[in-house]
Amino acid sequence: MKIGFIGMGTMGAPMATRLVNAGYEVTVHNRTRAREEPVAAAGASRAATPRDAANGADVVITIVSDTPDVREVVLGEQGAIHGMSAGSVLIDMSTISPIATRDIASALAEKSVDMLDAPVSGGSEGAEQGTLSIMVGGEADVLEKVKPILEHLGKTITLVGGVSSGQITKAINQVIIAGTYAAVAEGMAIGLAAGIDINAAHQAVSGGAAGSWVLSNRAMNMVNGEYPLGFRTRLHRKDLNIALETARDLGVPIPVSAYVEQIETGLMKRGFGEEDVSNIARAVREAAGLDET
Repeated sequence: MKIGFIGMGTMGAPMATRLVNAGYEVTVHNRTRAREEPVAAAGASRAATPRDAANGADVVITIVSDTPDVREVVLGEQGAIHGMSAGSVLIDMSTISPIATRDIASALAEKSVDMLDAPVSGGSEGAEQGTLSIMVGGEADVLEKVKPILEHLGKTITLVGGVSSGQITKAINQVIIAGTYAAVAEGMAIGLAAGIDINAAHQAVSGGAAGSWVLSNRAMNMVNGEYPLGFRTRLHRKDLNIALETARDLGVPIPVSAYVEQIETGLMKRGFGEEDVSNIARAVREAAGLDET
């Protein structure tokens, strides 16, 4: 099965590499062409445009930053749609607007191309290790057709409904982890301010009801005041904006997410948007007098 893979960012590059290593014929494209090079070194072919990456592919996977980017790489003048043939499948693993997802799926359907929206959770570690959670919107028979590919990328693959349901589920995910990041930052700040053995406290709470992926994988970032990249703050803020728009459309109040979005806006304004989203702790640590502002 031939795969076109568009988007060689923090998540896309290791995901594409895993598919190359699994024996698939993979052609990659990225707008910043130099980012294709490590995946090409692993055995992928390179394409000058999304259209070229999609040409002759059975499956095209996209994972790019935002809604306008997906529209461009799929439907633009040199978009993947122009290289895809009837019966092929586009899997968008980006996090974008559910409304835009339905629009893109409709455009693809006119060419008899199927679409799954399949955003992911699990961070760069999950992308590298193939342990992502994949939230899929689309038809069950289309998912079964491409499931062997997705099984190299994720350990949890869940069909949650029709097209765009994956994006709505990802909004739920981002809302929940937003509150978790904020709560873990506050909890770690209490321990630091009190001067207790924070490593022991972390171990104690991790084994109880407070245990979570964020607590296990990001609390030490918050304790150390260092935020190496796992998932960019600016991208999480983008995801929260999608969630906030979706919630407004549905009449659902999500004040905790709005609070975290404002913290992230401030962090971006100060030049910290490229750091891992665990840098939410910056705001908490500074307010507690643990760091200089």
